[in-house]
Amino acid sequence: MKALVTGAAGFIGSHVSERLVADGADVLGVDCFTDYYPRDQKERNLAALRAANRFRLVEADLASTDIAPLLGDVTHVFHLAAQAGVRKSWGSDFRVYTVNNIDATQRLLEACVGRPIERLVYASSSSVYGDACDLPMREDARPEPVSPYGVTKLAAEQLCHLYHVNYGVPAVSLRYFTVYGPRQRPDMAFRRFLAAAMRGEALPQFGDGHQTRDFTFVADAVAATVAAATRGIPGRVYNIGGGSRVEVLDVFELVRHVTGRPVTAAVLDAQKGDMRDTYAETTRARQDLGFAPAVTLENGLRAQFEWMMAAGLL
Repeated sequence: MKALVTGAAGFIGSHVSERLVADGADVLGVDCFTDYYPRDQKERNLAALRAANRFRLVEADLASTDIAPLLGDVTHVFHLAAQAGVRKSWGSDFRVYTVNNIDATQRLLEACVGRPIERLVYASSSSVYGDACDLPMREDARPEPVSPYGVTKLAAEQLCHLYHVNYGVPAVSLRYFTVYGPRQRPDMAFRRFLAAAMRGEALPQFGDGHQTRDFTFVADAVAATVAAATRGIPGRVYNIGGGSRVEVLDVFELVRHVTGRPVTAAVLDAQKGDMRDTYAETTRARQDLGFAPAVTLENGLRAQFEWMMAAGLL
């Protein structure tokens, strides 16, 4: 396999790149190092990869660079680059999301037209569902995102579909459900919760705390992503959820248990764009991809805590 991984310096992208290299693939990583969070943290994500003979990094912006030379003799594309974050996607920042999530995806797909690529795996999000569909969420439910971020992820997913239908680009979309673990972005909940607990600060609780999430450990998400490159059916969408659906208040108790510190909550208003509940129906991913999440929420949270301690983030 000769793989192009976009967003290779990011949370999931760096893990996917490492897994591909370990499996014997040649990996060209692309990242534009947006300022969503500090570059030094992304550089740390790349530390092991930079020492690997099979990995090469190109710093480039998919929304403006000439993508064709990046594809070269690439056999598989993993499109993990995106502007992340539900809460920052409102107002004037929306333009950043349309450029990085929609325009960049369209340019990448256009560059893939007519090339002998075996699979393009696109990292979508459970945010496309919104609050209107039944639980567990099925891939054939009508998506009604409740955040601008979700709108852009759905638009890019639809672009993957239409380039498959019209041009034969073998695109597969994965709807990740709340991925966590080592290298998680600093704005994400688990990282904020663990850091607050270790500082003796109250954990931010948006709303009543009874909202639920289907949490997915990063290694399980990576396994599904790599499997999709060989087993995913082009044109299909797959839910990738960890089967660890719990309330936020239960997460606080796990944080207390993992850190050994007392935990208190600072109750704040619910945030616009935050979904009430997520819960993935993963039958399709199990059947097609052999997806079987293996890491429990407590074990995964402990692994993230240990990584944060070792990285000097606590």
